[in-house]
Amino acid sequence: MSKLEYKLRPLVAFDPANKDHRRYYAEFVEHGGWGRCPVRFICPEDYGHDLPTMIKNSLIAHYVDREFSGTKMSQERSRELTQAADRMYREAGQLRKEAQALLKPRRR
Repeated sequence: MSKLEYKLRPLVAFDPANKDHRRYYAEFVEHGGWGRCPVRFICPEDYGHDLPTMIKNSLIAHYVDREFSGTKMSQERSRELTQAADRMYREAGQLRKEAQALLKPRRR
């Protein structure tokens, strides 16, 4: 084994649930290279040696699963967003009525 093997960055499989791995990918996107990344990610052969595409696809799958998986947390968040949207819709309707009332001429 070469002495250079000890100096290389360790090989790691990309895990979208790992916050550090997501941060490394964000730095790659920002700087356009892996130079600041302390690890090397393994790219499976079925992705055609295209690491950024593999990471992007796994991140999309991770976030879609987290958002729509039906867990109690995602259902509660969905319910909160629906209620907030309903409140905003009602407030917008009330504001629309008030604006229409202000546009009508007053009778004397």
